[in-house]
Amino acid sequence: MKYRRFGKETWEVSILGFGCMRLPLVKGGGPGAVDEKASIALIRSAIDRGVNYVDTAYPYHDGQSEVVLGRALRDGYRDKVRVADKSPVWMIQRGEDFDKYLAEQMSRLGVEHIDCYLLHALSDARWKGVLEAGVLERAEAAVRDGRIGALGFSYHDGPAFFPKLVDAYDKWALAQIQYNYIDTENQAGTVGLRYAASRGLPVVVMEPLLGGRLAVPPPAVRALIETDPAHRTPSEIALQWVWDQPEVATLLSGMNAMIQLDENLASAERSRVGSFGPADLDLIDRVKAAFRARAVIPCTKCGYCDPCPSGVDIPGNFELYNNGVIYDNMGMVRISYQRFFPENERANLCTQCRTCEEKCPQKIEISAWMPRIHDALGEKKP
Repeated sequence: MKYRRFGKETWEVSILGFGCMRLPLVKGGGPGAVDEKASIALIRSAIDRGVNYVDTAYPYHDGQSEVVLGRALRDGYRDKVRVADKSPVWMIQRGEDFDKYLAEQMSRLGVEHIDCYLLHALSDARWKGVLEAGVLERAEAAVRDGRIGALGFSYHDGPAFFPKLVDAYDKWALAQIQYNYIDTENQAGTVGLRYAASRGLPVVVMEPLLGGRLAVPPPAVRALIETDPAHRTPSEIALQWVWDQPEVATLLSGMNAMIQLDENLASAERSRVGSFGPADLDLIDRVKAAFRARAVIPCTKCGYCDPCPSGVDIPGNFELYNNGVIYDNMGMVRISYQRFFPENERANLCTQCRTCEEKCPQKIEISAWMPRIHDALGEKKP
């Protein structure tokens, strides 16, 4: 296993971390039906082979992720890793709620100390809620009394707010961002990655395979990847691209089978910073273009349609829907729409005024697309 410095610390983190959001499930079971035996074997095998960073969160697998991870860390495994968990900030109304959920998570994990505790999925709106509820004061108290080792955050918002969040609090110990060769300009993006690193924050990357979508690309994209002279798989190209960048401390992979662990560990051994040359980067550019060519709505995100009189984020809705088509995964996009997309910016608020259509240089029939998008991504009424 290869290791990198964890920000300003002398401690080194394995470049492959174990994400516990996609653990093996019992056949036919729901998201909470974790196959405990298989999951424990997988997590322990990763730790035995050098992985020293494991990540979970309050809602993963309906709360069972923390429980199963805690059982995997028994028998001496707890001392071999740093455990990262996340506070469900959207559920916190008062400062006392922070302590309540932290205590519940520690009980699930069976630990008295969480090494890295992150405020989960922060955005501009959620950050305001964190401040209003006095979460930071509660978190600092938890650091002082030893329940938390370090306070960080994970991020799911646009690129503009990310540097503001980094600078908003001078005690951040780490930042976790969604990052892969598709998301270079989405969410924190490459600019955010480099900014956080420049401020001394170790950056933990989640979704290096974009929820598995880069591992199993559509046939036309796979055919392009197969022209790679190094004969790398789609997964390896995506992981190696992330590891190629020195600002990344570690990346999290949600492995749910031993073969995935074996392949990712082997890929980690082959990785090195600066390994991607001009030909590799050209292949990445062509793969990105092939993905984007699958989009069904020709939105260029020029912003001419903004502001919508009803507050609809027109380019944002288009991008989300296009992603569902591009990656053949409308289910994952539906989750993003319902959990993370602001309700006051969703497609269902379109009043069909058509003001935007007069401004759109692509002549997109925006008023026709909006109800279709919400019907595809919104929650179905019983």
